[in-house]
Amino acid sequence: MSYVIGVDIGTQSTKALLMSTQGAIIAQASVSYKVEQPRPLWAQQWPDVWLEAVYASVAAAVAQGQVPASEIKAICVSSLYGGSGIPVDADIKPLHPCLIWMDRRANNEVEWVRQHVDLDLLKQISGNGVDSYYGYTKMLWIQRNRPEVWARTRYLLPPNSYVQYHLTGELTVDHSSAGNIGGVYDIQARSWSVPLLQALGIAPDLMPQRLVESSDIVGHLLPDAARRLGLDPGTPVVAGGVDAAMATLAAGVIEPGNHVAMIGTSMCWGYINQSTDAGHGLISMPYVHNGARDLYIFGGAITAGASVSWFRDQFCAQEKQAAGLLQGVDVHELMELEAAKTPAGAQALVFLPYLMGERSPVWDAKASGAYVGLSLFHTKAHMYRAVLEGLAFALRHNMECGQQGAVRLDPELIVVGGAAASDLWMQIIADVTGYPVLTIEQEVEAPLGGAMLAALAIGAIDNLAQVRDWRTLRPRAQPDARNKATYDLMFEQYCNIYQALKPSMHALAQLSQ
Repeated sequence: MSYVIGVDIGTQSTKALLMSTQGAIIAQASVSYKVEQPRPLWAQQWPDVWLEAVYASVAAAVAQGQVPASEIKAICVSSLYGGSGIPVDADIKPLHPCLIWMDRRANNEVEWVRQHVDLDLLKQISGNGVDSYYGYTKMLWIQRNRPEVWARTRYLLPPNSYVQYHLTGELTVDHSSAGNIGGVYDIQARSWSVPLLQALGIAPDLMPQRLVESSDIVGHLLPDAARRLGLDPGTPVVAGGVDAAMATLAAGVIEPGNHVAMIGTSMCWGYINQSTDAGHGLISMPYVHNGARDLYIFGGAITAGASVSWFRDQFCAQEKQAAGLLQGVDVHELMELEAAKTPAGAQALVFLPYLMGERSPVWDAKASGAYVGLSLFHTKAHMYRAVLEGLAFALRHNMECGQQGAVRLDPELIVVGGAAASDLWMQIIADVTGYPVLTIEQEVEAPLGGAMLAALAIGAIDNLAQVRDWRTLRPRAQPDARNKATYDLMFEQYCNIYQALKPSMHALAQLSQ
């Protein structure tokens, strides 16, 4: 028997999954941590937090699985979108925290790009637009605001590339991570764009020159790394990619038209296509499977699960206390008990989930969260339901924009991530979007995608169509026509409210600075 490991470095935790190459889950482990947020709209992390979490989670999964190390044939490392990348010196030592995908500090750099770079050319070459979400604007922030760091920077590394270097001594970047940076990558040529790098004033040699497919073996475990992981030296390490695309792969998405919503800290709805148009307002990168041909086109809310966590931490102290006393009961189950009894539309209450600005299709770093329609009649249950509905509206907003560029979309929507634990949320999504909702029974997402790529890389499987049965899709919700009619009216207001409040949001953002 042979085995593989998929490990994913997430925004709030790193998860490791040990599987047989026949698709049986043997063991899982995770290590949690927090995002550093030293100022409003800032989000960063020192990379050694991720590295230590990889060591700890993999070692725990290996110990739990009690599988001989000699039978574990490969490990694949994927990660969150690392934004700016990690500035490292010539010895690959971190010089500054990584400005992750959630960070929105690069607003001045966005304005500079708009004034000094040919945006039509940037969109044509990179397949992406300009916003403080993109890594290249975050790179410019470091250049302009931390010149002492920039002067010493030898490379800018995505999180999984940094970890893979420590595991193997090899310096590589997978194409999905490179493409997600935005305006420094040529999405047609599948290479760094020297003309765009020069236009931005970023030296091309700051980008590692070895670009690899997500299923490529980047190197082999060094002795010390192998010891810490509980694996054999020389075990192949597979490139992996950006976590949203890896979770999409875990859902069995390998053909144009397949589409998945990953709802964790953020929400990413994406589909497979073979061409891109930045004018539709979504994000494009090479996919983690057949990346030389297929693109992953996606968009989504920047604070999805983060909005739920915010509401829980600010307003649900009683539920948190009760959950601590009741064995096997999650706090979110208690939060939903009353919310599930409230009607669709939360009595005409709309929540805009723009708690860290918003990315697609709004693309407004100065957008802010809001409740509109609030009255003395509304309760905490209405407010919580409105959060779930607002996030479903954000999903629909992205889907409607994405449909403009998709060749086709499957008639069912697959949802993965922590949100899939909620029956209420799955029903709301079905009702808001009009799509029947399926979820993955195994609840393992991106690490499962990593295990699939690891098995492919070592030849344990011939193609990924063989591993679709590694996951089981379960029907979760059918659209309710009556609720759908209510949500159609609410969605129209959701879109209108942002446009109406936008000037006030921007004025308040200016005051907050």
